[in-house]
Amino acid sequence: MTTQQYQQASERFLAQARHELADGELAQASENGWGATAQMLKAIAEQRGWEHHRHRHYHRAASQIRAETGDGEIRRLFDSASALHENFYENDMAADEVAERLDDVEALMDKLLLLLDQT
Repeated sequence: MTTQQYQQASERFLAQARHELADGELAQASENGWGATAQMLKAIAEQRGWEHHRHRHYHRAASQIRAETGDGEIRRLFDSASALHENFYENDMAADEVAERLDDVEALMDKLLLLLDQT
């Protein structure tokens, strides 16, 4: 996939997550929130020539982006997205928690999108 395709997939995943949240499908909303994060990280990684085909690569990319930008919030937002991924398996978050974490995913995507636009 191309950088643009990853970015578009990220946006679709977030929209789907919001729809599932509204429908009360919290586990699926959580996983699509994580998917939105992973796809946006793949977009950055693709653009920069970083590996991005394994789960550990997303963590590495988030750390590299944080180091590059000096933006400590990147880690917190990424951790919030990771918690959504965990919730897909555990399904123990309340709807308001999932909603807050989806807001974090959106904030992270906004930050990452700016990095795509800069290069």
